[in-house]
Amino acid sequence: MPDAVTLDDLDFALLDALHSDPRAGALELSRRLRVARGTVQAHLRKLEEGGVIASHAPHIGLDAAGFGVQAFVTLETSQGALDAVTRELTAIPGILEAFTTTGSGDVLCRVAARSHLDLQETLIRVSTCAHVARSTSVMVLSVIVPFRTLPLLHTLERPQTSKAPAYRPEAVQGVQQVSPPPSRR
Repeated sequence: MPDAVTLDDLDFALLDALHSDPRAGALELSRRLRVARGTVQAHLRKLEEGGVIASHAPHIGLDAAGFGVQAFVTLETSQGALDAVTRELTAIPGILEAFTTTGSGDVLCRVAARSHLDLQETLIRVSTCAHVARSTSVMVLSVIVPFRTLPLLHTLERPQTSKAPAYRPEAVQGVQQVSPPPSRR
């Protein structure tokens, strides 16, 4: 597992600002946060290269795109066949993501479909994969906590100061500031 990137106050402010306005460019971010554009670009590069900003791809609303039926599918697979299972699942468009897991199942898949019939066809296709011994599905009725990462990131301890000398979090207007957790020392 790679070393985690150390995030300072400016990194958190950038992530908060990008979360509230994903289309903001470096110049706009530098104006909002009152730091030099080069400083913003350097911090963004650090966050991208470190994997903290994993993608600039748009977040697709599945319901709005016509895929309002979702399910989680647990698979029991043949031992030692993870590579083959990965290839088989990757070939099925309705499989949004899949994880190897502990517990009674081996793989947990998130599946989306246009209708219940479409979901049934996807589940049948999954069950015909050569290395899938058994599957169990659970339908999603509604999302009560959407995918999020910022609350978790804000639990990290922060270094005492930012390397950007001109950055002062208290001086920034319009960007939500979340207090760091108390020190655990």
